[in-house]
Amino acid sequence: MRKTLYLIIISFSLVSCYTYQVKKQVDTTIDNKSGSKNNATLANNNPIQTTNMQNPNIQQTPPPINIQEKLTPNKNVRINVDGKNYKVIVDKWESDSLVVHPVHNPKKILKFHKNQINGEKIAEKRFSQPIADIITVVAYAGIGALIYSLIR
Repeated sequence: MRKTLYLIIISFSLVSCYTYQVKKQVDTTIDNKSGSKNNATLANNNPIQTTNMQNPNIQQTPPPINIQEKLTPNKNVRINVDGKNYKVIVDKWESDSLVVHPVHNPKKILKFHKNQINGEKIAEKRFSQPIADIITVVAYAGIGALIYSLIR
């Protein structure tokens, strides 16, 4: 019984409610229903003009990601630089270079050029409510099992 209790306590100490999550981009695509209504009215008015129009169903390319706005000082992020992931805290920008230090090693300083950083894989450290809920339910179940075993 003691071994399982120690195992449960150790497993809870290793779990964190914070995860690295990539921010989702705002979707700027055109609504197909309103676009099809506009094409139908234009087709009725002038059939020659509709052949020259572009297809509204073609998706626009997303706007370029501004890395300097995403990586502001004192943010805890996970970045991908030349195919390698780093968990770092942003210190500052020096012109086009990002100055950071690893999360658990503030004395080590790293510099990356903004062209080396993959802007689509920048993940911020955030609180994860589902993980916190799972930990809470398991803790309550463990406390209930402990009380049940003591009463029995």
